[in-house]
Amino acid sequence: MTHVVIAGGGFGGVEVARRLRGIAGLQVTLVSEQNYTTFSPMLPEVVSATVLPGQVIAPLRQMLGRDQRFVMGRVRGLDPDGRRLWYDPGDGVHTLTYDHCVLALGARARLDLVPGLAEHGTPLKLIGDAMRVRNEVIANLERADHADDPALRRRLTGFVVVGGGFSGVEVAGEIHDFVHAAAPFYPNVDPADLRVAVVHTGERLLPELSPRLADKAARSMAERGIELRFRARATRADAEGLEIEHADGGRERLEAATLVSTIGTGANPLIASLDLPTDRGRLVTRSDLAVAAAPGLWALGDCAAVPNVATGSTAPPTAQFAVREARTLAHNLVAAERGRATRAFDFAGLGTLATIGSQRGIADVMGVPVTGLPAWLLWRAFYLLQMPTLSRKLRLWVAWTWDMLFQSDTAQLDFTASDEVDGGRASAPAGAGEDAAAASRDTAPARAS
Repeated sequence: MTHVVIAGGGFGGVEVARRLRGIAGLQVTLVSEQNYTTFSPMLPEVVSATVLPGQVIAPLRQMLGRDQRFVMGRVRGLDPDGRRLWYDPGDGVHTLTYDHCVLALGARARLDLVPGLAEHGTPLKLIGDAMRVRNEVIANLERADHADDPALRRRLTGFVVVGGGFSGVEVAGEIHDFVHAAAPFYPNVDPADLRVAVVHTGERLLPELSPRLADKAARSMAERGIELRFRARATRADAEGLEIEHADGGRERLEAATLVSTIGTGANPLIASLDLPTDRGRLVTRSDLAVAAAPGLWALGDCAAVPNVATGSTAPPTAQFAVREARTLAHNLVAAERGRATRAFDFAGLGTLATIGSQRGIADVMGVPVTGLPAWLLWRAFYLLQMPTLSRKLRLWVAWTWDMLFQSDTAQLDFTASDEVDGGRASAPAGAGEDAAAASRDTAPARAS
């Protein structure tokens, strides 16, 4: 049997495994830090309590074939020459030998681009991040409801998102809708004091979209009261807000107790440790997704710089491209194993989708612009179709329908164990993984104080 090890359980890694399912002569092992895959574009809906955290993840074991093996553990090292991979499931380092290894490890969030942001801001990369932001927003509303100091109340009702790309626009829209829907439950919070701002270095939002669509999205958000700061750079974050510098040299301070960062990604530590060519922290591959300097090694997704013959440039690090890369990689891996010629990655993209809150969206579908409610419904239909199994699709559809008919839930989702209530043990169980550790910290009250 030819042993194929897939490192990473995101969109790309799972799609490779699914494409290799049932192929004679191949034994597939998928290694991931968590036993689920996260639908990252839906994390803003977790922030706004539109859906529950469990509705934007899918168990990896249910997505793999019965003839495929899953191992939950952190990848600790890779020896391309000896074709060995080391991983730690929580009880020490283990070794896997392979004939082919697929690296689909994704990228890490970075908060060191702005001084103070690591201490006072939250990225939006993991389920734990989304839950932390949600708990913090609710905690600050609770504090604002009984705050006597107007300056403190103003700070607690300020919410700033750094970055005007898809994630930034979507989470800003969700936070805006959530806090205004929750305001009636907080009688001492004036809806006029609820401020959501987006700080973006570019001249317009959503640079991946056409200027016409991006401007339409900006107008829609501004009409609803979301403050937009274009050509502005975040320079320092602290417990009371964010300092920004405008392109003309002017400086401004945004008072806010909640800071969300959607800018910057860093190289996966494993990629950085390899003595192989990289491009901006991404492992360089050939157009067929093989790593030229390491026979038997393949890479895709956020951790790989994949040449795209359709555009003549490097494929962007998005889920849409990762899935298509996975299909090409799986085909080429089998072809290489069978002694046949591989094919180059050739995908121009189907379009882009984004939600901007209040049941509005913006989309470019194969060159056709779509806005408003149709774009919002199209976004939901797309991700509903991506969900595995009929039961998960049904649960997500019910959650979305429920949210359209009833008010949002304003309950915090804390993960405090009994022995943590009075200041005891404060860490996640051993081997719980990054998401579990982030979710188990009782961060919102601590961050708000």
